[in-house]
Amino acid sequence: MKFLFDLLPVILFFVAFKTAGIFAATAVAIAATVAQIAWVWHRHRKVDTMLWASLAIVSVFGGATLLLHDETFIKWKPTVLYWLFSTVLLGASIFFRKNLIRSMLGAQISLPEPIWHKLNLAWAGFFVVMGLTNLYVAFSYSLDAWVNFKLFGATGMLLAFMIAQGLILARYMSDPSQQTDARPSEAGLEEKQ
Repeated sequence: MKFLFDLLPVILFFVAFKTAGIFAATAVAIAATVAQIAWVWHRHRKVDTMLWASLAIVSVFGGATLLLHDETFIKWKPTVLYWLFSTVLLGASIFFRKNLIRSMLGAQISLPEPIWHKLNLAWAGFFVVMGLTNLYVAFSYSLDAWVNFKLFGATGMLLAFMIAQGLILARYMSDPSQQTDARPSEAGLEEKQ
């Protein structure tokens, strides 16, 4: 459900584009992101920094698109957002010695430190590739093709990356039901006494 919730502004952008064009879709994307933040704030009284960053970027690039009546700015928005994600992941690791991927996923899975480092680099690299791919599609194909890519292509790339990542990480995850307790059982201690 969280994945669909995160994807909601893109879905609404797609629908608005197909029915009313790029400028209406841009306005809808800005409004949907504002509504998304309002909903998160209402539910949790806290909004992730990256969601605020997303609002700022869609407001600046979407606002420029609407003000100047030029679709170029909204085409750059996904790339700027992806590259911001990559910069934050790498910057936190280099300058603050903080692995943000581990901070997000560490409660769910346990991995060796070198694997966390590789995972952080993989996500940062993935976002760089996503940004480049967005620019290629945005400026090599029609506006309609770019909007289709924004919903289906980018989402497909993200899902494929997550599945591949899951398959690679699966070998580092152990099944708790197959783990044996290294401590002697109480029954075993009682037998020895």
